[in-house]
Amino acid sequence: MAVIRRRTLLSAVGGAAVASGAAVQGAAASGAPAAAGPAPLAPGPHDARIRALLKRMTVEEKLGQLQQLPWTWDTGPGGGETKEIEDAARAGRLGSVLSILGAEATNALQRIAVEESRLGIPLLFGLDVIHGFWTTFPIPLAQAASFDPEVSALDAEVSAREARSNGVHWTFAPMMDVTHEPRWGRIAEGNGEDPYLTAEFAAAKVRGYQGESLRAKDRVAACAKHFVGYGGAEGGRDYNTVDVSESRLRNHYLPPFKAALDAGAATVMASFNTVSGIPAHGNTHTLTQILKREWKFGGVVVSDWTGVQELIPHGFAEDGADAARLTLNAGVDMEMTSTHLVDHGAKLLAQGAISRARLDEAVTRILRLKFTLGLFEKPYVDESEAVDEPSAKARAAAREAGARSMVLLKNEDGALPLSTSVGSIAVVGPFADSADLLGTWVIPKAQERFPAGKILDAVRKAAPKAKVTHARGTDPEGEDTGGIAAAVAAAKAAEVTVVVVGEPAAMSGEAAARSDITLPGAQEKLIEAVAATGRPYVVVLVNGRPLVLGDWLAKAPAVLEAWHPGVEAGNAVADVLFGKVNPGGKLPVTFPRSAGQIPVYYNHENTGRPYDPENKYTSKYLDLAHGPRFPFGHGLSYTRFEVGAPRLGADRISAAALRGGRTVEVTVSVRNTGKRAGDEVVQLYVHDLAASLAQPVRRLRGFRRVTLEAGERTTVRFALGAEDLGFWTNSPEGEFLVEPGAIDVYAGASSATEQKRTLRIT
Repeated sequence: MAVIRRRTLLSAVGGAAVASGAAVQGAAASGAPAAAGPAPLAPGPHDARIRALLKRMTVEEKLGQLQQLPWTWDTGPGGGETKEIEDAARAGRLGSVLSILGAEATNALQRIAVEESRLGIPLLFGLDVIHGFWTTFPIPLAQAASFDPEVSALDAEVSAREARSNGVHWTFAPMMDVTHEPRWGRIAEGNGEDPYLTAEFAAAKVRGYQGESLRAKDRVAACAKHFVGYGGAEGGRDYNTVDVSESRLRNHYLPPFKAALDAGAATVMASFNTVSGIPAHGNTHTLTQILKREWKFGGVVVSDWTGVQELIPHGFAEDGADAARLTLNAGVDMEMTSTHLVDHGAKLLAQGAISRARLDEAVTRILRLKFTLGLFEKPYVDESEAVDEPSAKARAAAREAGARSMVLLKNEDGALPLSTSVGSIAVVGPFADSADLLGTWVIPKAQERFPAGKILDAVRKAAPKAKVTHARGTDPEGEDTGGIAAAVAAAKAAEVTVVVVGEPAAMSGEAAARSDITLPGAQEKLIEAVAATGRPYVVVLVNGRPLVLGDWLAKAPAVLEAWHPGVEAGNAVADVLFGKVNPGGKLPVTFPRSAGQIPVYYNHENTGRPYDPENKYTSKYLDLAHGPRFPFGHGLSYTRFEVGAPRLGADRISAAALRGGRTVEVTVSVRNTGKRAGDEVVQLYVHDLAASLAQPVRRLRGFRRVTLEAGERTTVRFALGAEDLGFWTNSPEGEFLVEPGAIDVYAGASSATEQKRTLRIT
C-alpha cells in the first residue's frame, strides 16, 4: 500500500513580489534589464552623505566607482606601468585597486584620488590575503582539519592587523566553495567537502577579519567567494562547468555563504563557473533573487578577475557591451580587471539597457563600504605603524595552528611519537630540507622574505643530542632515482627515519588541477626503498589536497598528514613528531583509493542498489575495494578515546515545535582511555531515512574538539533544530521543509561511526 506522507512547510523564502528564477534568468538572457529592478537596500547610517554625493557625480564618475583595476607587485606610483590607474584615480573614474600593498605605496595612490580628483572619493584597496599576510598560516584546508574554527579566526585576526597597517582594506577571503573534487587545485583554499564544517569556518574567519568595526585600524572587509557552485567544477578542472539542481545548490553550496553573511561579511565575489548553463557573473537568480532579495544582502558584489569579460567566451554575451549589460543587471556591482562597465556603461544607460536606479544602487553599495571602513575620514594609514614582519606572537600562533591542523592517518605499534633521546635520525625526502611548505596563495613578498621553516632544521633542534643525517633521495617531481641509494644508506645507519614527501605548493591552488593525485615523480619509490631496509621509519605528507596513497601505505608504520603548514612548518611538524603536541586533527575531506573512484565523499545519497559485496548488481567497482582509503572525519591520536552512543533528550518532536524554534538535545560521552592527554573531535551526523527528496546517508550537524587528560571523561552537548533536520526543495523561490518521519542521529569519532539513536518527527 502506498503511503502518502504529509509535507510540513517550515518556511518559504521569497514570495509573490519576487519573480521566479526562470523568469528572472529569462529576462537577463533576452537582453532586458532584470524584471524586478534593483534589489531594495535597507536604510544605512551614511545615506544622507551618499545621496549628496550621487547628486554631484557625473555618469562617468559613477561608472568609475564600479571599476577595480590591478596593481603591479613592485611598481609604486609614478613608475610608468601604473599610469593608467593613476590617471583614472585623478579623474575620479576608479573605485578600487587590487594587489597593492605597503603603507607608502597605498598612501601615495590614495593621495591622488583624495587630493586631486574632483570629488575626492577615496579608493578601496583589495588583496588576496588568503591564509596570512606576512605571517603565513596553514592552508585553509589544513585549518579545517583542526575542526576548531578559532584556528581560522586567529589567522584572520593576525592577517587583518598586518594587512590593514600596510594600507589594505579588503581581503578576497574566505573561500567557501564546498567540493567533492580532490583533483581541483583550489580545494587547498577551501575547507573541504562538507557544507556545515565549511560554514562554521567561514563565519569564524569573517569575524576574525572584520571584528567589531571595520573602522578599526586592525580589521579588513571580508569577501565570501566564489558565489556560487565553483567547487562542483566537472572533472576537477578549474573554471569548468557546474550543472546543479536547485536543491543541491541550496543544501550543499549555499549554506556557507549564508553563514558568512550572517557573520557580517561585507562583500561577495561571483564565481567563474556556469550554474546550470548560466555563468555566475550573469546569473540573476543567484546574485539578485537569492543573494540580494531573499537574503537581503546590502554589501558589494565584485566580479572575479576578468569574470565579466569571460561572459563572451562562455557564449552568454555577444561582446563587451552585452557583457556589461548582463552582469550589472544580474547583480554584479564592481568589475575586476576588465573594463566593460566603464567602457560601455554610458551608452547602455542612454539606450535604456541598464537603468539609472540600478547604477545608483551599485554605487551606493560601494560608497557604503568606503564609509563603513572610515576611508572618508581617514583615507591614509600611519606609515610609522606599518607591520613589517611577523611578530613573535604571530609566529607562535602560526606554529600552534600548524600542529593543531595535522592529522595522524596511521600509527602502528606506537611508531609515533619519536623520542627526543633517540641516538640517530635520518630525515630524507624532497621536502625534508625544503622551504616549499607555505602552500598556495602566499603574498609574494612574504614568500621571499619569510620562507617556511625547514623540517630538517626543526628535527635537529627538537632532538639536539641525536645524530641527524639527511639525503634528498629524489626531486619532488623528478623520475630520477639516482639519489635514493643515499637515502637508503642514511636510513640503514639511523635508529629511525623520517620520510618527508608530498606536493610542491605550485601543484595546488588556482589553475592547478591534477588528473593523477598520487605522489608525484619517484617519491613512492623512495618510500618503498626505505621500507625495504627493515629499519623503523615514519612518513610525513606535505600537500595541498587529498592524495591517492599507493601500496606503500600498507607497509608504513605511521603516516602524518601535515598539509602545507605555513611559515612555522618545520617547528609545527617537529612538535607533533616528538609528541610535544598530541595530534587531534581530523580529515575535512575524503581520501580516495584511486583517481578512478572520484568523486567519493561521505555525504552522498544512497542508490536503489546500495553496495552489497555478495551481489554483483549493486553500486560498486569490480576492481577496487569499496569505500574510501580514509573517510571524512578520520584522525588518530597518541592516546585512545571512547566515544559513546548519542543520547536524545526526546525521541519524538513535532514539526510544528521545530518550526517554533524548539530543539532536541543530544548528549555524547567521551573518555580518554589512554595514558596521556589528548584531543578528540566528537562528531554528530543525521540521516533522514525517507524524504520527498533523497537525502545524504550522513550530514554533519555538529562537532566539538575537546581536550581530556588521561582517564578523564566529559559530556558533549548538541542541539538539533529545524535547520539541522529539514532540507531545501527544488523550488526556485526557495522552499525549506521539515517532514514527519524517522531521523537517525549518529555520533562518533568519524563519519564512519555506526552508533545511533532514532528521532521521530511527527
